[in-house]
Amino acid sequence: MTKERADLLRPLLGLQPWLVTNNRLGGGYRGDFSTPEQEIPATGLDVDWETCMTMNDTWGFKRDDQHWKSTATLIHNLIDIASKGGNYLLNVGPTQLGEIPAPSVERLREIGAWMSVHGEAIHGTAASPFQRPRWGRCTRRTLENGDTRLYLHVFDWPDDGVLAVHVTNAVRACRLLEDRERRCVAEVGEDGLTVRLAGAAPDPIASVVVLDVAGAPAVATQHVRQQPDGTIELAAAAASIRNPHAGEPARYEAGARKDNVGYWYEARAFVTWDVRVDRPGAFEVRARVASPAAGVRFAVEAAGRELIATAPDTGDYDRYADVAVGRVELATAGVHQLAVRPVAVGWKPINLRSVVLTPVR
Repeated sequence: MTKERADLLRPLLGLQPWLVTNNRLGGGYRGDFSTPEQEIPATGLDVDWETCMTMNDTWGFKRDDQHWKSTATLIHNLIDIASKGGNYLLNVGPTQLGEIPAPSVERLREIGAWMSVHGEAIHGTAASPFQRPRWGRCTRRTLENGDTRLYLHVFDWPDDGVLAVHVTNAVRACRLLEDRERRCVAEVGEDGLTVRLAGAAPDPIASVVVLDVAGAPAVATQHVRQQPDGTIELAAAAASIRNPHAGEPARYEAGARKDNVGYWYEARAFVTWDVRVDRPGAFEVRARVASPAAGVRFAVEAAGRELIATAPDTGDYDRYADVAVGRVELATAGVHQLAVRPVAVGWKPINLRSVVLTPVR
């Protein structure tokens, strides 16, 4: 589609004033909403959008394509998209007889069963007010009195029963959506709210905690916390990506094989994490990186030290290797900032999935 051809079609759209169009006319016309295909934007988009996705690998019916996404994957996709303010356009490919394939029917029924209980946490909700938490996703709605209802979609039910929720509002109520009589306890802490859950997860795919808070969400600074064994895991999804100079910044990528900082062409771009350390001490630092080029160097900065490491040639941006970076001393409890920066000389893009600090016993 060229701009000249699009220019011929564009005036026709004005004949129907209530027509809603997407971005696929081409020719530079953005339309009313965007349609990313087979991917979920890592942080949503600044326009209305919907992800268009197949249930297996192909749009139409293909007899030998049996690579079906699981029901759990499809439901997690739905929740992920809703948590970023988008819609999910999920494709089915009828057979030559006009029948929906049995695997599609099975998954749609299972999605429908989940939605029959949890639909309130999807339909009519808005994007999460805070970044993606470790335990799952969040959607929200504004109540008639101006308060906010947060739906905490818990993918990974915590062993210790604790969810960190990064808002500082006063709590009105907290309960499980699946069992309205099953209450939760929410407490205000340094980094926001701590929700304490009792018992096992009520749903094996995604359980939903309903948290009502006073007023509009007041988002707290998100600090990475130490795990119970003292390990600190700095995930790409929790990184702040910074680019104080001109140029293309790096960005977070999410998807079937994506969970990393990528497109890191600009050597002046860097990433940081704020970490709340409860158990200070010495830590071994390792980074999980992918690089199709050998000899690319990067620095991990922490506690006033700069540790230089070299990324190995992993052959592809989707093949990762663990790199030993060195040892750092976080000598005091409290908030520390850690950063990963390119070494400008000889820099070529790498993908960064995580940095892990393991306590030295």
